[in-house]
Amino acid sequence: MFCALIYLCSTMNGYDGSLMGSINSLKIYQAYYNVPENDLAGTGIVFSIFQIGQMAGALFIWVADWRGRRLPIFVGCLGVCVGTIVTSTAKTIPIFTGGRFLLSFFSTIASTAAPLFLIEIAPPLTRGTVAGMYNTLYYMGSIIATFTIYGTFLHMEGNLQWRLPLWLQMTCPGLVCLGIWFAPESPRWLVGMERYEEARAFVVEYHANGDPNHPIVELEMNEMTESMREQGILSWRNFFDIRMLFKSRSRRYRMMLNIAMSWFGQFSGNNIASYYLPLLVANVGITDQATVLLLNGIYALTGWIAAGFGARLHDIVGRRKMLFGSALGMAFCLAIVAGTAAGFVQNPDNKACSSASIAFIYIFGCVFAISFTSMQPIYPGEVLSNDMRAKGMGVFQLTSGTAGFVNTFAAPIALKNIGYWFYVFFVFWDLFEAAFIYFFFVETKGRTLEELDEVFEAPNPRKASTKKMLVQRVHVKDDEGPQKSILVV
Repeated sequence: MFCALIYLCSTMNGYDGSLMGSINSLKIYQAYYNVPENDLAGTGIVFSIFQIGQMAGALFIWVADWRGRRLPIFVGCLGVCVGTIVTSTAKTIPIFTGGRFLLSFFSTIASTAAPLFLIEIAPPLTRGTVAGMYNTLYYMGSIIATFTIYGTFLHMEGNLQWRLPLWLQMTCPGLVCLGIWFAPESPRWLVGMERYEEARAFVVEYHANGDPNHPIVELEMNEMTESMREQGILSWRNFFDIRMLFKSRSRRYRMMLNIAMSWFGQFSGNNIASYYLPLLVANVGITDQATVLLLNGIYALTGWIAAGFGARLHDIVGRRKMLFGSALGMAFCLAIVAGTAAGFVQNPDNKACSSASIAFIYIFGCVFAISFTSMQPIYPGEVLSNDMRAKGMGVFQLTSGTAGFVNTFAAPIALKNIGYWFYVFFVFWDLFEAAFIYFFFVETKGRTLEELDEVFEAPNPRKASTKKMLVQRVHVKDDEGPQKSILVV
């Protein structure tokens, strides 16, 4: 139940992406702020300020190690509520843009601490599912936003068509603010603070089904204690000292994967679909506002279904295979989109090309979601060591913000000027992603976070991670308790 509460932090980015993509297509919104319909630079600034706020918020990730995982989640969600009030009451575009900066700044703090929390509390054999479900609720936020705007467009008049969806942006973060202090703290942070009994109580309750004598309790406590003894925990005093991220070969390898996953998650062609779907469908002849809003909502719904399946598949198939297959699939889909869009440009009456282009935009969204959505914030947290995790996730957010800024600011201008050739660029980029994943990404499935240390110390971490593990169920019995059945890797 408290994981489900933390998942709501992920709705904030999804809500904003679909919210802005939808209300930007409303003529009443454009008229209120006097935004010309084809003012692509102005639109890019309003959209990309979210990435600027994200990069600024990344500088305060150290709070998660200083004061625990729950406090930044609470402060971040509370700040989003404040930013919502600013945007919902803004009279001018500069104030509206400032409110969006606040939204992004505080949502970054919350949405970075949230996956850290989930990664550190999840049992290793189900970490991909438990933690991976987090980012799938990006689509829940997107669904709420798009269908709210679709409903207000059909049934409301005046500025309430777009003002009400803006107000509702505080719903999910408000619920997190109310419930976060009922959730327990991360056991790894507790060990780092030398609060061993509280950490042990968590492991007993949630990983050993309340059995204090279960072998998993001592195993996890010993691993966490030893790791924290060697690596320590981040504080505000050393947050800006980045040498510890690159001081050894294994740490540089970890950071390479962290940055690569961050960039790939934002720069695979997915942002041009989520933010600019109205412009994409306009390129193939669909301009009716109600139809555009409905297509936006359906895009989010199909993505959520795919992401939910993907979160479970990562614990069955593995991270590398899923990400590699997804990158190849995205290249294929965008190649079809480029070809059909070119056919429509040459013959606007060709309805077959128009329909096929939109269909493969949706298929592309599902292919991205089934693999990248669930792992985008989770895989970087897995590959980073305990002492690197908070600081490394700050780098993750900076990289993600930079990639998203380039995407959202440049995408509308590129789509306007070069049209379907923009998709062709991402075809080749996604093929590069597939090659990079195949040769460098490590497999994290089934291992505890501490066990991955051995993988990265190997001469070739990718090969070390893909060696088959023997998992065997054995029966053990101690002197004081009944026989127990445990898995040994």
